[in-house]
Amino acid sequence: MTPLNQMATVSVPSAQQLTVQPYDKSTLGDIEQALVESDLGITPSNDGNIIRLNIPSLTEERRKQLLKQCKAMGEEGKVAIRNVRRDGVDNIKKLEKKSEIGKDESLDGQDEMQKLTDKMVKEIDAIVAKKEKDVMTV
Repeated sequence: MTPLNQMATVSVPSAQQLTVQPYDKSTLGDIEQALVESDLGITPSNDGNIIRLNIPSLTEERRKQLLKQCKAMGEEGKVAIRNVRRDGVDNIKKLEKKSEIGKDESLDGQDEMQKLTDKMVKEIDAIVAKKEKDVMTV
């Protein structure tokens, strides 16, 4: 499959609408069919030259779906950060075991890893909270 941006110009004439203008008019039907089959939840309208996608206003149900997605993405980010912390702590412990660093340096390193992890988790929480506020604002 060819990406849409290689087959057509996608523009945003207004906040509630996208237009897709194919470089080759013969692909108009194929592009429209692909948009219908996609999981966008938007029905395209074709005027023979351009495909218009009217984006409906967010309903309360759709806002809640977006909110769940935001929270899930935030949780994935926190898990990734915790995985990095675990790997870092493991590497510090390996260095201590090999006697390349002392016990004090090991504990300092582990403490620093924990502080960085906590800081990044708080940052993700703040970003998710801000996005939650944006999504729920009508």
